[in-house]
Amino acid sequence: MEPFKIVKGLVVPLDRSNVDTDAIIPKQFLKSIKRSGFGPNLFDEWRYLDRGEPDADNSQRPLNSDFVLNQPRYQGGQILLTRENFGCGSSREHAPWALLDYGFRVIVASGYADIFYNNCFKNGILPIVQSAAVIDQLFTEVDLAPGYVLSIDLDAQSITTPAGEVLAFDVDPFRKHCLINGLDDIALTLQRSGDISAYVERRQQQVPWLFAD
Repeated sequence: MEPFKIVKGLVVPLDRSNVDTDAIIPKQFLKSIKRSGFGPNLFDEWRYLDRGEPDADNSQRPLNSDFVLNQPRYQGGQILLTRENFGCGSSREHAPWALLDYGFRVIVASGYADIFYNNCFKNGILPIVQSAAVIDQLFTEVDLAPGYVLSIDLDAQSITTPAGEVLAFDVDPFRKHCLINGLDDIALTLQRSGDISAYVERRQQQVPWLFAD
């Protein structure tokens, strides 16, 4: 997992509440267990005018020009701005995979579904919670200023706007540690590889019949 320290990125406004995981990545794309390759199908049903299928050539599909991801001013965005209860619905981990594969490292919203919120941290995405009033303010500023960029400093737990305003956010200390150091569940386990090897060796001596071929 790529370490997260400071992300200075273009903001993409998705002005919707209760965005569920089936909207983030529709069910027909869940056959793969790889973490990559889902970006082209992020928000597939809103992004395209036809039905998407796995392995389809997305470059040949008709685009919904009204959808935010298809608008030129938001190309290359790294920060998704949205509203309350983002990531509701099923617990599919493919949702943060798709967001990350597209290029989003940060989500700023007024609230998240619990499982989705946890899955974001485990996959290298920082989900930030701000009040509804702050979210309204950010939507207004993004709309008025093409190329609107926020600077997210995880160590300082701060958001800096183009005008220099600094907004604070809360984050669990352990999750913060994992993001800053690029530690997913596998990497955390491998940090204890010496202890694991010592335990296996000890058990082989104590109960050798369990390890017999």
